[in-house]
Amino acid sequence: MAGQGLITKFTNCCLLRDHQIIKDDLWVQDGKIIDPMEVFYKHKKVYDLKVDCEGALISPGYIDLQLNGGFGCDFSHDIEKTEECVRKVAKGILPHGVTSFCPTLVTSGPDVYKKVIPRIMKQQGGEEGASVLGVHCEGPFISPEKKGAHCLSSIKDIDQDSSQALQVTDTYGCLENIVIVTLAPEMPNALNMIEFLAKENIVVSLGHSNANIDISIKGVEKGATFITHLFNAMSAFHHRDPGIVGLLASHYKNVFFGLIADGIHTHPAALRIAHRTHSDGTVVVTDALSALGLPDGIHYLGSKSIEVKNGCAYLAGTDTICGSITNFAQCIRIFKHSTGCSTVEALEVGTLHPAQVLKIENQKGTLKFGADADLIFLNENLEVLQTWISGKCVFKT
Repeated sequence: MAGQGLITKFTNCCLLRDHQIIKDDLWVQDGKIIDPMEVFYKHKKVYDLKVDCEGALISPGYIDLQLNGGFGCDFSHDIEKTEECVRKVAKGILPHGVTSFCPTLVTSGPDVYKKVIPRIMKQQGGEEGASVLGVHCEGPFISPEKKGAHCLSSIKDIDQDSSQALQVTDTYGCLENIVIVTLAPEMPNALNMIEFLAKENIVVSLGHSNANIDISIKGVEKGATFITHLFNAMSAFHHRDPGIVGLLASHYKNVFFGLIADGIHTHPAALRIAHRTHSDGTVVVTDALSALGLPDGIHYLGSKSIEVKNGCAYLAGTDTICGSITNFAQCIRIFKHSTGCSTVEALEVGTLHPAQVLKIENQKGTLKFGADADLIFLNENLEVLQTWISGKCVFKT
């Protein structure tokens, strides 16, 4: 059934649709992508506005499942300014082509979670910024041996004598705004927690973990469907025990994995190995920090100070890499160059695949009829020319 609003026709463009790039027009009404044949033949309507795309490639907007902050804001640090920080980051990532994201909280204490999580509400984006899909809690049920830049004192065990529901409440406060939880499956009682969270429709991601392949498989069998920043902060691949990395070649094809394709965290050869092993499960994330969009200097990741120097972020005073300062559009270009994949494949790791992780692939990450009209215009170098949310232009070069 056609909507009531004005119909916009995007013409002189190519579309990423059905795993291919085709030359076609795109029709939008009431913030949704519509079928022009139904509008014309069934409802006898034509377009009201026409947008000349000047030969641009139209892709669904990018979706970032792991974003710790940016532009001077850290979601786990600036507790009293949470709403302001979310708005600032949501607006700042529009030029990067990101139309939806998951604000990410690193391992923190219950006092932080209980204050911050209720303040990060799921909301549809627009001119004010990208859509907030829900919170990604990266911790605190992780391995001390693979904590990376996370705070050791805030890592929490899973108590065998308490119910998972009670422990979740004691840790996070509530699950209402949470969509992803990263945990280590080898931790005592973690498998029960995975099963509980999965039944609550929370995406469970394996990460910051020293798990072997057997425990990793058990985690997937209990409901885990994602891997947090593959290769980073996890047991290294070994031919007799490939660890979490071994899930890429398992028969569990519903497992997706995040890759930080910033040219620093993951070597191009590792990007190629991962993508060629399980291309349908590849998801690019930024894991970006408060220093995203800022010059070298001292910034924050949760309760810890970080130092950005020569384009790389470290825990202050150490050589421990602690996150990225590379924006999403750059990560997609780096991924494409490093893997030698097609343009379609490069775009889908930042659009369709992250949407599939959250099971919203009929709504976002696609240009199919009925989906949200969250679009980006790209040139042949995959540089972002325009960003649209719900059929409205929110950024233009």
